Amino acid sequence: MVVALMAMVLSIALHRFAALRDATSVRAATGDLGSAFSLARQVAVSNRRVVAIVLDTGRGVVEVRSGGARIARRDLAAAHGVRLGANRDAAVFDARGLGYGLSNLSIAIWRGHFVDTLTMSRLGRVRW
Repeated sequence: MVVALMAMVLSIALHRFAALRDATSVRAATGDLGSAFSLARQVAVSNRRVVAIVLDTGRGVVEVRSGGARIARRDLAAAHGVRLGANRDAAVFDARGLGYGLSNLSIAIWRGHFVDTLTMSRLGRVRW
């Protein structure tokens, strides 16, 4: 009886720990993605150049590029074990820091049953 009760409590605890792990991974990946957008805007304004954010949802990779050169690369799938889904594959910040392709950009990040959505405004504000 005691072993059966312990097994039942352990199964509930393991499920809760898995959900907590998924939530933590998604939140960390969302923070990394938000920092990539902030980096792109900062580089665009400081260097007065066009900077693009390229999303590869199939591989779970986000790259910040300017003038054909890669500035930063974040492999969210490998680092956090998450998957990405987006309604666009790229966004661009101009030299003034205004975003093009951002006003309707939303990125879904999920792992297991936990999902979070990141949206960007044209001025570079992040919401999730």
